[in-house]
Amino acid sequence: MAMAGATLPALQSFGSSGFLDPAVTSEDPITASDPLAGSKIPDYLKAGDTIGITCPAGFITMAEILPSVQLMESWGFRVKIGKTVDRRDFTFGGSDQERMLDLQNMLDDPELKAIMCARGGYGAVRIIDLLNFDRFVEHPKWIIGFSDVTVLHCHLSRKYGIASIHSKMCNSFPSDWTLADPVQVETILSIRQALSGNQLKYTAPPVSFNRPGKAEGVLAGGNLSIIETLAGSKSDLKTDGKILFLEDTGEYLYRIDRMFWNLKRTGKLDQLQGLIIGGFKVKPDDPGEEFGRTVYEIVQEKIKEYNYPVCFDFPVGHQKNNFALKCGVKHTFEVNGNGSSLTSLY
Repeated sequence: MAMAGATLPALQSFGSSGFLDPAVTSEDPITASDPLAGSKIPDYLKAGDTIGITCPAGFITMAEILPSVQLMESWGFRVKIGKTVDRRDFTFGGSDQERMLDLQNMLDDPELKAIMCARGGYGAVRIIDLLNFDRFVEHPKWIIGFSDVTVLHCHLSRKYGIASIHSKMCNSFPSDWTLADPVQVETILSIRQALSGNQLKYTAPPVSFNRPGKAEGVLAGGNLSIIETLAGSKSDLKTDGKILFLEDTGEYLYRIDRMFWNLKRTGKLDQLQGLIIGGFKVKPDDPGEEFGRTVYEIVQEKIKEYNYPVCFDFPVGHQKNNFALKCGVKHTFEVNGNGSSLTSLY
């Protein structure tokens, strides 16, 4: 089903401000465990493959997901809508049991090649330990989403070494493609590129707090507050030897500082190949309770003794320029006087 009245633009390439650089379609996408990639990489999608939509966290209406359904169908994919869409239990997309069963059915469904979480919010941690991943591990598929979906990204990484896609979700697809902001168009199209097995390269302009260097490693990360609260659990993210990316929204500076101290004290910053700081929407300090440090200074304080490359203001997070990233896939990362770049190798 194509979007009514809309003509989809061809993929474009931009070399700055986080926009997609020229993408190279893989001739033979990796479809199994690859020691060089460091993860089990699900099959990339082709025309006719099916994407499921479910709500493991917050609620969403059928009307709100319709633009994403229409656009993904215009890409040549089929879409299967889960039972939790249009369900509501207070802030959640159905009860814990309903959300767990809907996601479990999609994890087990041999027809699906990818599962897109409709939105974030809160709730994935309430069901993660109720899920059985046995069939999923035998036949992995792409899990897509960010924010609260970081729970799933971390769990798949820690327990099973299965790659996933950190990206915008159904609630971020434009209702009118012709009126969408160009960066919104590019971020949504980056999901298609990631699912199709294209090589992804993103760039960001220089920031004075950046630390230069080159690195290669498996990409991991997501929402800072989620990663911090998973510490010590079965979903605790292992970061040694990885390129770690972090983002967050709606947090006070003192809380961001405390979470970064926790990352440092638990060793998550010790053995990185590189560190990528994405968008951080900070909640204003209460009058008389000013913290007195910026996010840049908070991070810099925690990593001053390390030598790996670090960049800030990367196009990932709760912001318009939130591009699709392949978690669990090997990347190259470079920071220099011209800015920073991140390139997927598979």
